[in-house]
Amino acid sequence: MRSPFNFSSRDIAIDLGTANTVVYVRGVGIVTSEPSVVAMEWTNGQRRVRAVGDDAKLMMGKTPDNIRTIRPLRNGVIADLEVAEEMIKHFIRKAHGGPSRFSRGPEVVICVPSCATSVERRAIRDAVSNAGADRVSLIEEPMAAAIGAGLPVADPIGSMVVDIGGGTTEVGVISLQGLAFSRSARVGGDRMDEAITAYVRRNFNLLIGEGTAERVKLEIGSAVRPGDGVGLATTVRGRDVSRGVPAEIHLTQAQVAEALSEPVNQIVEVVRTALEHTQPEIAADVIDQGITMTGGGSLLREFTTILQDSTGLPVRVADDAMSCVALGAGQTLENRVLRGALMAA
Repeated sequence: MRSPFNFSSRDIAIDLGTANTVVYVRGVGIVTSEPSVVAMEWTNGQRRVRAVGDDAKLMMGKTPDNIRTIRPLRNGVIADLEVAEEMIKHFIRKAHGGPSRFSRGPEVVICVPSCATSVERRAIRDAVSNAGADRVSLIEEPMAAAIGAGLPVADPIGSMVVDIGGGTTEVGVISLQGLAFSRSARVGGDRMDEAITAYVRRNFNLLIGEGTAERVKLEIGSAVRPGDGVGLATTVRGRDVSRGVPAEIHLTQAQVAEALSEPVNQIVEVVRTALEHTQPEIAADVIDQGITMTGGGSLLREFTTILQDSTGLPVRVADDAMSCVALGAGQTLENRVLRGALMAA
């Protein structure tokens, strides 16, 4: 049977995120979105890939000594080059329905945080090249997010986008196909998970895993305390630190909002700083256009409310917020003129 990913186009755009990797194929659209996780197995001193993406994430926290789950990106940049290359190879092969049928590798557009240093950008470029790409172009995440969200990036109109990913929050003020101002902070969904883990340990003496913290955030997480002071609730299981035995507690939405207050306030402060540095004429446009939020972190309950209260501006979450960066990068693949104007150094 023919693979549903067996496309004729070879060129792809990749949102290589700390938490998830989204792949776009030119002429087709988004073909895969999976966790940025690799399971490595050691056999006779040799390391090999056991699983990538969804399969690897299922193993997190449950592996024997000879298997280790690795997230090769931290804070939006590559932390383990070799593992990152293996992960990118996997996603390129999956996008092409298996081993490439083409005589040369694909052209790849890949997103980078606006705060990435030249060394970090070179590491990303090298990882993608070593994974089999024939040509690699970089685009900064705020610009890709703005394009994917449908903002008028080519017009003389100021727009603001806030992209909250797993490792970083990117704030960009865009006008005339350029970033008039950008600010990046290494805080995002991962920091929120860590805040929940720390809160549960500090207040309940319970040690929980990364996956449990993420589940709590998705199920009952909120940027604002609920009006009734309690809100939704969920059961959380982990290991009692003092007794060393499994235990469970009930966690409320109000408690999770308290746990998340620090990373949420950090993100709000980044947005306020960006507004303070925005040129007056562009700031006037932002009053009309408002702030557009993208990325998985933007889906946290009541985030638009707290951001709107803090800035006094209208705030909306983009359609398909988790895919906006990949969609924007993909549109630069489809439009060579746009690509030439927007590619990052």
